[in-house]
Amino acid sequence: MNPFLDVALRSIAVYFFMFAAIRIFGKNQLSQLNAGDIVLLLLISNAVQNAMVGSNNSLEGGLVAATVLFALNFLVKKIIFKNPIIKSLIESDPVVLIKDGIVDNIKMKEQQVSFDELEEVVREHGVENIGDVKLAVLEVDGNISVISMDIENNQTKFTHHKRKFPRKSHKY
Repeated sequence: MNPFLDVALRSIAVYFFMFAAIRIFGKNQLSQLNAGDIVLLLLISNAVQNAMVGSNNSLEGGLVAATVLFALNFLVKKIIFKNPIIKSLIESDPVVLIKDGIVDNIKMKEQQVSFDELEEVVREHGVENIGDVKLAVLEVDGNISVISMDIENNQTKFTHHKRKFPRKSHKY
């Protein structure tokens, strides 16, 4: 077999393996990286490098692997954009945690968001009381968006919060 075709096929296999692994273990773990996450990413990249290029340590082999990964990522993003069924398989859906001041405890438990964390996020958005929250949404990237009602000016206020503790898992 052509050594560059071998690298390309190995790269494709590793790409889809990593896609599946991130989906299973929670892609939203990547919304905010801490030191442990960075170390994990570096170790994973080192671990899968040999799986992609095999014994081919040439510059050309590395460039083929990188080109295949970029092209495959471009293609997957195009497919996700055009096909909602595939998008739902790859990405999670946003989850409403608070609607009109009422907390959805079932959704919070499913998404492993503690009440203390939710209260902290609401306060970080400048809202004193959960009852004043019109909508709080756990976004697909693991962040929480809050829309509150400004009673004095009778208008809504939107803020977006990066989660300190991203989702721990993803439910299919």
